[in-house]
Amino acid sequence: MAYNEKKIAAEEKSSSSVDREFYNEALDEPPPEQSLHRGLKARQISMIALGGAVGTGLIIGSGTALTRGGPLGIFLGYAFVGFVCYLVMVSLGEMAAYLPHKKGFAGYAARFVDPALGFALGWNYLLKYLIVTPNNINAAGVVIRYWTQSVHIAIWMASVFTVNLLGVRVFGELEFWFSSIKVVALVGLLLMGIIIDLGGNPKHDRIGFRYWKAPDGPMGKYLLDQVHNESLSIFLGFWATLTNALFAYMGTELIGVTVGEAENPRRNIPIAIRRTFFRILVFYVGGVFVIGLIVPSTNNTLFVATKAKTGAAASPFVVATTLVGIKVLNHIINAAILIFVMSAANSDLYIGSRTLYGLAVEGKAPAIFKRVNRMGVPYPSLILCTAFCGLVFLNVSSSSAKVFGWFVNLVSTFGALTWMSISYSHICFMKALKAQGRSRDDLPYKAPFQPWGSWFALVTTVIITLFKGFDAFIPWRADNFVTNYVAVPIYFILWASYKFFMKTKVIPSEEVDLVTGLRAIDEEEERYLADEAAKGPQSRLKKLWNAL
Repeated sequence: MAYNEKKIAAEEKSSSSVDREFYNEALDEPPPEQSLHRGLKARQISMIALGGAVGTGLIIGSGTALTRGGPLGIFLGYAFVGFVCYLVMVSLGEMAAYLPHKKGFAGYAARFVDPALGFALGWNYLLKYLIVTPNNINAAGVVIRYWTQSVHIAIWMASVFTVNLLGVRVFGELEFWFSSIKVVALVGLLLMGIIIDLGGNPKHDRIGFRYWKAPDGPMGKYLLDQVHNESLSIFLGFWATLTNALFAYMGTELIGVTVGEAENPRRNIPIAIRRTFFRILVFYVGGVFVIGLIVPSTNNTLFVATKAKTGAAASPFVVATTLVGIKVLNHIINAAILIFVMSAANSDLYIGSRTLYGLAVEGKAPAIFKRVNRMGVPYPSLILCTAFCGLVFLNVSSSSAKVFGWFVNLVSTFGALTWMSISYSHICFMKALKAQGRSRDDLPYKAPFQPWGSWFALVTTVIITLFKGFDAFIPWRADNFVTNYVAVPIYFILWASYKFFMKTKVIPSEEVDLVTGLRAIDEEEERYLADEAAKGPQSRLKKLWNAL
């Protein structure tokens, strides 16, 4: 049965009086002159979901995780956090496919839980992207220093701003090709790593699992000189990989932001969500497994966020080629990594500007930020988010590596709070469906492993966040402590202040609005399907291209 038919049948079961009672004009989409354009095509969304968020966490930050956790520790850490990430993504996918509005997932928190939670989540997510964009630009500076120190970092800022200013169609097309290059490059790096490990290198050295044995592995020994206990240092090394993995997976939820500019979101969003599983399994878990095979965790040239020197090889993959004596290839890999981090900066700036726009549309940010130009670009939001890229100049007084470490701490905490909020919003969404007599079987996408999946993701993320900054105490480092935990009080201050001034209350499950906006989305979907049908049947070549 088609989704529309299921929805009609479900709505017939619910009383029309209830629908009229819950309909809220304030939750409707903004007028066309203040609205984003649905210009992201299915192939663009799928490719952005596949490669869009892959950036510094995997390509650069994995060096820190390998040093601290060892090859087995980094593999287990990334696999575990990857599973948590998948649970968060399917939860978001279920809500986004049902109600693909243009207010981001902060809109789901405000609608299904409490407007105060939506306010706190929206600003928390915005703060994350005000930090993560300069973090990726800073990473571009780290990567380029492998060749030269004469390229000014403002060049990277100007380039990502220009791309975003040209509209969602240009952004989507460019990010499609960037993500395609990233996917091809990642597959190439994985194959290269396997070939190097099996002896296909200039030294004809079959490495195998050599680096999984002492003194390089299988587990790392983190802060051994401080804790004086080998077992405890091994555990701390593993826990440190969870924090690093959390940062690496941040940005995966960007699909929840793209729904507002996606064509036929009820079909395309579930497809993108399903592909997230394969990205996590192959790129992240497979990537760190290969890194653990070809680079010893004790190698001094790995990028470690607290002590790396300027000019250090920024990625474990570059280190691997140097160790086995492969010439020139390290420069090609470094160029690919530069594309990785610039693509990540590009998508980060996009998400930050759309998040601020969504807050303005809901009246939770100044009205000027809901202005859009004729191409549907929220340009005031874009300008403000670009201005925060000036944070990258912190590396003038401190090393790029140290600034990278600060940004990792901040972003991972802001991101973790986002994951918690998404999971809790989904729990309340499921409760509302049950309370109002609606079946999850009638949804356009039904998330697996529920309802326990969202609870598991929520509890696990809370625990990781509470203890992620343990190394700030061993020994005490104020900058490390502040950057690890300052996001938590900011989040609760945002929530409490909005609740106090706006006198909001948690919405009972029976009163959650599951109706407003559905009709407009249904009409958009019908127009899109009618336009596609009018184009006639697709050629075999076109079908093959779409499948790829």
